[in-house]
Amino acid sequence: MINITDTAQQYFLRLIEQQDDDGLALRISVNHAGTPGASCDLQFCPAGHSMPDDLELPFSGFSLFVAKASEAWLEKAEIDFESDETGGQLTIKAPGIKGSQPSSEAALEDRVGWLLETEINPALASHGGRVALVEITENKEVVLQFGGGCHGCGMADVTLKQGIEQTLTRNIPEITAVLDATDHQSGTNPYYAGDASGESAV
Repeated sequence: MINITDTAQQYFLRLIEQQDDDGLALRISVNHAGTPGASCDLQFCPAGHSMPDDLELPFSGFSLFVAKASEAWLEKAEIDFESDETGGQLTIKAPGIKGSQPSSEAALEDRVGWLLETEINPALASHGGRVALVEITENKEVVLQFGGGCHGCGMADVTLKQGIEQTLTRNIPEITAVLDATDHQSGTNPYYAGDASGESAV
């Protein structure tokens, strides 16, 4: 059901040993399952604190308890740990927690919103930024608002054209352009930086 790589298992064992708590395990659940904002919640679980209907997955030296309501959403999930110079990073890949991608017949706003929340914003989050959908024009131009670390960033145009626009148009070919409605100068009074051809003036 859930695969924990060898490096992640070793990482968890080190953490558990540091806690000096006999019988300490891990417990995972999904918050807001089936929505674009779904996320995994992985915590220590002291002995006797798991729920009666939790699924227990035994590993070498510890157990992982899976919340009953989250089992189906965590099918084929993988927990991994990659070491690096700063210590390392734990990642949880759970392809099913956000539900199913809207079909090609779904409203354009729904399909764009899905890609923003599941692909684009997770990538921007590493820089402390995100984008939100402002509107989709009659000409099928997607108008976005930058926020967080992307607001006022001098690389916003590159991010828009080489990252966001390519992702959206690759997945939704009917999109004619992706425009930036953010005033990167002052942070107020948004404007559209671009035209129907998709050339941005940011």
